[in-house]
Amino acid sequence: MPFLAFGRRLLPRGLFASLLFPLRSPRISALTSCANNRGGFQIRKLTADTDCSMTLPGEDKLEKQTNEDKTDDQDLERKMKKEQKAKLKEEKKLKAAQKAEAAKLQAQKSSDGSKKSERKQRKKDIEEENPEDFIDPATPDGQKKKLSCQMAKQYNPNAVEKSWYSWWEASNFFVADASSSKPPFVIVLPPPNVTGALHIGHGLTAAIQDTIIRWRRMSGYNVLWVPGMDHAGIATQVVVEKKLMRECKLTRHDIGRERFVSEVWKWKNEYGGTILNQERRLGASLDWSRECFTMDDARSKAVTEAFVKLYKEGLIYRDHRLVNWDCSLRTAISDIEVDHEEIKEETFRKVPGYEHEVQFGVLTSFAYPLEGGMGDIVVATTRVETMLGDTAIAVHSKDKRYSHLHGKSAVHPFNGRKLPIICDDILVDPEFGTGAVKITPAHDPNDFEVGKRHNLAFINIFTDEGKINSNGGADFEGMPRFAARVAVIEALKSKGLYRGAQKNEMKLGICSRSNDVVEPMIKPQWFVDCKSMGKLALDAVLSDNNKKIEIIPHQYEQEWKRWLENIRDWCISRQLWWGHRIPAWYVILEDDQLKDVGSYNDHWVVGRNEQEALIEANNLFSGKKFEIVQDPDVLDTWFSSGLFPLSVLGWPDVTPDFKAFYPTSLLETGHDILFFWVARMVMLGMQLGGDVPFRKVYLHPMIRDAHGQKMSKSKGNVIDPLEVINGISLEGLHKRLEASNLDRSELENAKMDQAKDFQNGIPECGADALRFALVSYTAQSDKINLDVLRVIGYRQWCNKLWNAIRFAMMKLGDDYVPPQKLDVKSMPPVCQWILSVLNNAVARTITSFESYKFSDATTAVYSWWQFQLCDVFIEAIKPFFTDSKYESAKEASRHTLWICLDTGLRLLHPFMPFVTEELWQRLPLEEGSSRKESIMISEYPSFIEAWSNEKIENDMDIVNGAVRKLRSLRPQSDKNERYPAFALCRGPDITNIMRTYDFEIVTLASVSSLKVITENDMAPPGCAIDVVDENLSVYLQLQGTLDPEAEREKLRKRREDTQKKHDLLSQEMNSSGYKEKAPLSIQEEQMKKLTAYLEELKIIDQAEQDLERRIHQQMK
Repeated sequence: MPFLAFGRRLLPRGLFASLLFPLRSPRISALTSCANNRGGFQIRKLTADTDCSMTLPGEDKLEKQTNEDKTDDQDLERKMKKEQKAKLKEEKKLKAAQKAEAAKLQAQKSSDGSKKSERKQRKKDIEEENPEDFIDPATPDGQKKKLSCQMAKQYNPNAVEKSWYSWWEASNFFVADASSSKPPFVIVLPPPNVTGALHIGHGLTAAIQDTIIRWRRMSGYNVLWVPGMDHAGIATQVVVEKKLMRECKLTRHDIGRERFVSEVWKWKNEYGGTILNQERRLGASLDWSRECFTMDDARSKAVTEAFVKLYKEGLIYRDHRLVNWDCSLRTAISDIEVDHEEIKEETFRKVPGYEHEVQFGVLTSFAYPLEGGMGDIVVATTRVETMLGDTAIAVHSKDKRYSHLHGKSAVHPFNGRKLPIICDDILVDPEFGTGAVKITPAHDPNDFEVGKRHNLAFINIFTDEGKINSNGGADFEGMPRFAARVAVIEALKSKGLYRGAQKNEMKLGICSRSNDVVEPMIKPQWFVDCKSMGKLALDAVLSDNNKKIEIIPHQYEQEWKRWLENIRDWCISRQLWWGHRIPAWYVILEDDQLKDVGSYNDHWVVGRNEQEALIEANNLFSGKKFEIVQDPDVLDTWFSSGLFPLSVLGWPDVTPDFKAFYPTSLLETGHDILFFWVARMVMLGMQLGGDVPFRKVYLHPMIRDAHGQKMSKSKGNVIDPLEVINGISLEGLHKRLEASNLDRSELENAKMDQAKDFQNGIPECGADALRFALVSYTAQSDKINLDVLRVIGYRQWCNKLWNAIRFAMMKLGDDYVPPQKLDVKSMPPVCQWILSVLNNAVARTITSFESYKFSDATTAVYSWWQFQLCDVFIEAIKPFFTDSKYESAKEASRHTLWICLDTGLRLLHPFMPFVTEELWQRLPLEEGSSRKESIMISEYPSFIEAWSNEKIENDMDIVNGAVRKLRSLRPQSDKNERYPAFALCRGPDITNIMRTYDFEIVTLASVSSLKVITENDMAPPGCAIDVVDENLSVYLQLQGTLDPEAEREKLRKRREDTQKKHDLLSQEMNSSGYKEKAPLSIQEEQMKKLTAYLEELKIIDQAEQDLERRIHQQMK
């Protein structure tokens, strides 16, 4: 809250206008007098000719009496001479001050005249402009961009981001050299699905990784960033199957495996890989010469080799285990492909293959009759159809309700099977439900473990399509599982065994690919034994003596520990046709009784090809007649993805790339696949590659919408980064929704949400602004709430950069040649300051990069460009270019400006590659320069000791503080008016600073003059006042009238704000353990703050009292 000076007391701004105060002191050159004007008050500025003396009532009378009392004429004469001499001295000072004020006013008028001339000249220039001079000429693809001879007047991201990427790529700037002597820095791009289109998650990955890659490349590293695509087994097969049905009304089974796989390859070559081209639009500087696909020949060779090696080492085996089964796709799926939907109450949802919606969220109770007529036992389940496969009933050993049934059996009502009543204290909670639990070992993960513990029968009741098989009984055989659910309830009712249903919260597993309800089923599958490899991966991260991998943020190291300490074996087989076919063959002996593939678990052989498999079969079944059949299943997509850091560098061959670039430097990905992908890469890399696949893991947050909601196609809140880059209307957003699979109610809700969030659509922001926004968001813990308005803000900031370069180009001139050397110490202080703070920005940015605090890096770069270069330096040097007397300062400013722009653009380039390249290319070249062809291969800025100047930084901190306070004192209604300013300095050091930087303060604060006063001087009246710090207060002479209610409200708000700050700080300082835990320096700093708040509250108290007194006097 600004204050007004009343004598030497501080009063609220606006109060002084209501006061009549006698002015006697001639110490200040510009005073105010107040005259009654029909109940209001008028403030007028006094000129140099104004009589500044005022006489208090009764003063003449007092002087006469004093003269009558004087008897010594000689003493009187001496006194009068002394007073006259003092008066002449004061008048001399006053004239000098008035002369200085007049000179400043004249300079201001001259400046205003110069500005008028400039405006007139600019108007003339505009009339003579050729519009074509501002348009970039067409550039052939792959050639260096041709720039317009005049910079466009506004930043246009579409125009700026054209042509640069194709030139970078054609110039091989992205290509790594395996024979280079530079230190390597390697990242493998997490391979996106071949079916995918760019979404905001990919945008975040590309923004972070390309920022790191460009920084390392500019820092002298031999950088390799490998692009690739994942064949996405399930997703791709589903896409092509739908295409076949849509276009030909055929299923994959209709055309056979060989033709279907051929169709998938055809689709891949025609449509796949769109996402990698979209990565180019984001500016991702990937080494496209090393682009790969998880099913190309080299990667397929690696997958086969890995399977064979792991099998021979006893780490791959085949067994009957419980898996996540998708009845629509008829395949096992991985845990990451299962979405767990929260069901809070009875819910009906669509299930593929069913005409009517299916009921979920209901707990059904029914009774099993006990053998021997002992009554019955009641159990409850959310999947009542699975009772057809029950093989036991479990109770708690200490539950007295069932102690008499230990060792007894119940009887299955539909097939007469005996169900032993077993005690299992691990599974059963006697407080939940009836305390009795039905056990279906073949269709429930928990029951599967119970079945193993108690050696129960495992009875599968479902076909691969999800229908009841013969094990379910003749009455239900052939029924789809959810139709059987209804039939089983009716059958229980008919037998008098149904006991009712109630609402029940549950988690429902849904396949993310097919939207079908996942069914746990026992299937013969191939598994990887993860125990020993998991231990290696665990130690690689957590070992005290031999830590090989650092996970950032570090809290994920504990999650790594929890998962790997409880790791289960990994099911790697999938019942698909698209993927890496498992290199295992089943041997069918001539004398085998069962001829079906897989009938005997010991008849499998593994080889790199069929010839090797035959050799293995002959060794295993020597002398016997047989034939071999390759396993029809394919490997889990995550198996080939887990090998990616190895396979992209040429493994299993020891290629130049493998020798130069393995292990890679960094893996950057989302924390949601820490275990499904990252841990498996570490296990496979250590087992097969002999070392960890990367030295660091950086896990970025997951992106949500601006309201914190998870982005989901069903909600319609997914943001397409290309729509942010290119812009899109609200109508266009709606059309995208209409083309999706949302039902009518979901569609209308999504449209309403879009209309709220994007009332006018999304304006064109460009890739640079999107990248910078995404990287700046990385400080947000494990989630990013993405607000497109923030991206729009950075797009506007790009325009600020653009205008800074335009200003520089105008001030540097066409013939400007940057200096080879710079004498920093001879430059004006403001030039020394901007180089020193630039040095600090460089140091903070590099430190933030090295510690993977990318948000801090964006803050360091942005703050320097926005708040120091544009807001202060450029504004401060503008007068140097309008007056010939500043020629020396002008030349130093030009050199400094060029250095700032060259260094600042290189500092910013990793975040914003397009606009920095375009602007950097426009900068004048140094004399005899051997500057690199592109900014992206130029040297990244480094700390320069000679630029550092802590004293000037401290001085300018005070100057900028004074400027901010003076600017805040200016009336909102009249920002263009220049008022006289005063700086009350307490001490010689601060006085010297204010006088040294007088010019900068007048320029930056837009005041008419600045006068330095000390505590010995009377405080200037009629001024708004604010305190910069304990050594400096600033005053601004204003004109205005008192609004009592407004002034009361200002003081009330100021009191509330100050009191709140005081109370919060006091609470913190008085909290338990504060004095023991807080560093002494922090305690001292906070005590100073607390004291300052108390002082401010006292000032507000006094101001309120004075305000009320003056209002009361005025009303009289």
